[in-house]
Amino acid sequence: MGDVMARDLRGKSIVETDGTTLGTLYNVTIDPDSGMLCDLVVEPREEPSSMVTDETDDDRLRIPVGLVKTVNDRIIIDTD
Repeated sequence: MGDVMARDLRGKSIVETDGTTLGTLYNVTIDPDSGMLCDLVVEPREEPSSMVTDETDDDRLRIPVGLVKTVNDRIIIDTD
């Protein structure tokens, strides 16, 4: 996969492998010591997701970046 610019990710739909839309990407978190991406911060849809995630103080979902399967017009999360 080629390089993806962070500015191009914001607002992309976050979708589980079964097709369930979780919401849209709001932000990402980065480990300040290593510089590695940690979590996707997602503005959730109104319906609750079947995916277990942590929530931020402002009710946004945190999804570990290791669950990202593909990034194209949407960000696909591997829920298997």
